[in-house]
Amino acid sequence: MQPVYSRILLKLSGEALMGNQNFGIEPDTLKSFASEIAEVHRNGIQIGIVIGGGNIFRGIQAAAHGIHKVSGDHMGMLATVINCIAFQNALESLGIPTRLQSAIEMREIAEPFIRRRAIRHLEKGRIVLFGGGTGNPYFTTDTAAVLRAIEIEAQIIIKGTRVDGVYDSDPEKNENARLFDNLSYMQVLEKNLRVMDHTAITLCQENRLPIIVLNIAKKGNLIDFLSGKKIGTLVN
Repeated sequence: MQPVYSRILLKLSGEALMGNQNFGIEPDTLKSFASEIAEVHRNGIQIGIVIGGGNIFRGIQAAAHGIHKVSGDHMGMLATVINCIAFQNALESLGIPTRLQSAIEMREIAEPFIRRRAIRHLEKGRIVLFGGGTGNPYFTTDTAAVLRAIEIEAQIIIKGTRVDGVYDSDPEKNENARLFDNLSYMQVLEKNLRVMDHTAITLCQENRLPIIVLNIAKKGNLIDFLSGKKIGTLVN
């Protein structure tokens, strides 16, 4: 394999870890994702990872009415750390060195996020997982992923989803939905395509950070894309 990129940021939704469950982390799905990323790592690509917390927090959110937005966002940030710990263990069981950095200080669990230290870990061949979002309420994990990608100077942000890319409508509800091969940042914003939230897209646009949206559940997709094959939807 001749990798097209040397440093990437992978953004996974928390829901991607659920597999066929309604919430939580499905062990086989976790192992499958970890093995794919381990293969990418063994090809010399430096990898940062941001994982959402929807698989844990949305179930709590549905059952808990009256929680203040700021408190809810803090709960969501902690859910991302839980997912990162699980993913870290899955990677390390495959012999892959990792570090977990958190935007919220929790010394017994994770390092604090320090940009220079994160880059040094990547250069030493460690996968770095970034938990705790941005550390601030009112920002999504999409925005956190883009922010970290810019900070570590990743060449591309890869958004792993359950579908093959960006469509003009929901392909899980509309069998005639049209898949886009390429989109500009402005097209995403104008068409309200929900690739990422507007703040994240604007950050990508301002920093000329390309986004690829692909089906992370389809085995081999990630390694094929990084080998140069045309997969998913490119936003640039």
